[in-house]
Amino acid sequence: MRLLKFSPWIGILVFAVAAFILGVISHSFLRGGASVADQNLGLVVGPLLKGPADPPVFAYWISGTGDEGQKMLRLLKAVYHPRNRYVLHLDAGSSALERINLAHSIQSERLFRAFRNVDVIGQNYAVDRTGPSILSATLHGAAVLLRLSADWDWFITLSSSDYPIMTQDDLLHVFTSLPRNLNFIDHTSDLGWKEYDRFDKIVVDPSLYMDKNSQLLISSGTRKTPDAFKIFTGSPWVILSRAFVEHCIHGSDNLPRKLLMYFANVAYSMESYFQTVICNSPEFQNTTVNTDLRYIVWDNPPGLEPLFLNQSYYKAMIKSRAAFARRFMEDDPVLKKVDKKILKRAQNGVGFGQWCSAQLKNNGEKTLKGDTCSSGVDINTVKPSPSAARLKSLVLELISEESLFSNQCKV
Repeated sequence: MRLLKFSPWIGILVFAVAAFILGVISHSFLRGGASVADQNLGLVVGPLLKGPADPPVFAYWISGTGDEGQKMLRLLKAVYHPRNRYVLHLDAGSSALERINLAHSIQSERLFRAFRNVDVIGQNYAVDRTGPSILSATLHGAAVLLRLSADWDWFITLSSSDYPIMTQDDLLHVFTSLPRNLNFIDHTSDLGWKEYDRFDKIVVDPSLYMDKNSQLLISSGTRKTPDAFKIFTGSPWVILSRAFVEHCIHGSDNLPRKLLMYFANVAYSMESYFQTVICNSPEFQNTTVNTDLRYIVWDNPPGLEPLFLNQSYYKAMIKSRAAFARRFMEDDPVLKKVDKKILKRAQNGVGFGQWCSAQLKNNGEKTLKGDTCSSGVDINTVKPSPSAARLKSLVLELISEESLFSNQCKV
């Protein structure tokens, strides 16, 4: 970040930047879906069943920057299930060739072509993960997913440095029995040092109006802490209900837009925007579960980013009962261990799921080589592993009558 002094025109720029965030949704896609020529793939697939007793549908927003296309592709395969929807975005730190290569890699996968549930955003726009431009990108992803599908139940944000530590069958199994209005969002109103360092300071994110990823600019001036709403903060990684996402994108309530204008000049706004919207919205503030379901390790004292995870953290990851973990270096050996022991994912294949009957070999081992599903595809059936029991025990603790009340928004 750079420290600069700004003249009184900052107020005009605040409005301009916020207006940019509210701009028109891009229709530029590099499609991962099927063409007419891809229809005869030999897959016998039944219709997607949607009901209270059926598994939910997750909508994944997976983001990355330059040289992270392969990490994103590996993450996509690790969290893949034909029920779900996926939208991937490489920001302006990547080249047009990288985005084309990512889309080509997805188009070359037989399963992705068959189920037509993976898309890559082709538009090149800048993102600074310390500023509001990452919030703009996330809202863009949510809006695109709302437009692409009317079926999904929860919106999940992942970056290229994330990885699942359980199968999609596990996650779908646990969420099947949950109320579909719950929002898994880490939050607190205890701002501490952040009140001055984050919310009283005024920042400008050039990535909102420049072609390339740019450093955040920090004003020498300050502003008063708001009294029209109460600020909440927490983890930037969220699992949001469809109803709440629609409230933020399309809702008639002015609060999400007013807060978007305010957070257009707040550093690390992804850590506070959704928390502040949901905890100041009476119809949603009692739907929060105070967790991001991530396993993250911080240094002491904590830095701006969590520590990279390796094999020494493997047992702690499993014991955490979390659904995802971060951060991982590309091709770290611990990822191969997760693939083998938890996801049952062969190299270049997708994670194991009951939906593909061809994933069972004669010796009883579970594997998937990417295109072995030739028949017997049932996208409405899931088979949980022991990881599901761990996650379910965590979630049941969090949503118990006593815990849920104590962990919800306190305005």
